[in-house]
Amino acid sequence: MSNKLNIVLFGPPGAGKGTQSEFLIKQHGLVHLSTGELLRAEIKEETPLGMEAKELMDMGELVPDHVVIGMIRNCIEAHHNAPGFIFDGFPRTKAQAESLDSMLASKSEPITAMLALEVSESELVKRLLKRGETSGRADDKNEDVIRNRIREYEKKTAPLKDYYSAQGKYKGVNGVGTIAEITARLSSAIG
Repeated sequence: MSNKLNIVLFGPPGAGKGTQSEFLIKQHGLVHLSTGELLRAEIKEETPLGMEAKELMDMGELVPDHVVIGMIRNCIEAHHNAPGFIFDGFPRTKAQAESLDSMLASKSEPITAMLALEVSESELVKRLLKRGETSGRADDKNEDVIRNRIREYEKKTAPLKDYYSAQGKYKGVNGVGTIAEITARLSSAIG
């Protein structure tokens, strides 16, 4: 059994994932594994996976799971001495979660926990509208668009909650309160 701390951090738009992942990274020395950042880095470095991804993206296609998993594997190997990883934006589907588990099992470094920030829809809408006033993001200014994004998140992540619950790894964390209170709840959920 690995002593690495591998966390999948989830939460709907506006739940505070970005803020909380920064604290978890600092607190536990984790490597932030953002699939968007990995894709951009692999493309910039013109790696074989990066070139395959760029070719697909240039045609308007989604990058297949095996390419993303390959990039994650490369990142994990490049940071093999890290105390663990925080997965951001991946997995998004049960198939991706299974692929990630399989790749991590081959390294004996399984996911420790799926932490999900739980915030009511009304609070999320309030937060995102407020963020829209300052961020300039068009998708944070329209309440209907915000509510649709929240519904999409719930629909897509429900199977992942079930998947990680079945493994005893799903931990819902109250995402309302001060930043410090939420950080403390996440830390205690990690154990």
